[in-house]
Amino acid sequence: MRLRNKPWAKDKLAEHSNIVIHNPEQYKGQWNKYFGNDYPIYIEVGTGKGRFVTEMAKQYPDVNFIGVELQPSVIVGALDLILEEQPPNVRLLNQNAEDLPHFFDKGEVSRVYLNFSDPWPKNRHEKRRLTYESFLAVFQSILQEKGEIHFKTDNQGLFEYSLHSFSKYGMILNNVSLDLHNSDFESNVMTEYEEKFSNKGNRIYRCEAAFQS
Repeated sequence: MRLRNKPWAKDKLAEHSNIVIHNPEQYKGQWNKYFGNDYPIYIEVGTGKGRFVTEMAKQYPDVNFIGVELQPSVIVGALDLILEEQPPNVRLLNQNAEDLPHFFDKGEVSRVYLNFSDPWPKNRHEKRRLTYESFLAVFQSILQEKGEIHFKTDNQGLFEYSLHSFSKYGMILNNVSLDLHNSDFESNVMTEYEEKFSNKGNRIYRCEAAFQS
């Protein structure tokens, strides 16, 4: 799907530095101090238009949420939603996931969410998948001991690939669902893509993968 360019997006992001953190490296090791509490920090990589991270922040006020999205024309939608809903415990980073170790100390993050990531189906693009081993190493470098990745997708090929990648990396798989919306899993918060895909009859796949100590 072609991304609609919004040339004004960067200016709007700059205007709201209270929500979109422009120099996140200065808070490395200090995020709880930044939020003013000792709540756990959960991040969503590829936060898109922000529905998931905003709804999660509203449902779990005792967790600090950070949405990470590379595209300014996309994350500006998340900014608009946060400005409308006003949850106090969510912030945004307009950054590349590869750079996360520059922004977070080891053990500073408790959980990573990967929701409907780009499947990059061609073999030559394997290293771009967020469940490729190099990205798993990035996530492990900021997660606490036995930290978790919660992963959802409608793409069966990516899901199968990711299960293999998690297992090969030595992670423990929990709560694997091959049809999330027809399972007994509770407290599911849908993303914009999830609602769109499920309305088309697409099956939603989900799992939790935990790093071992």
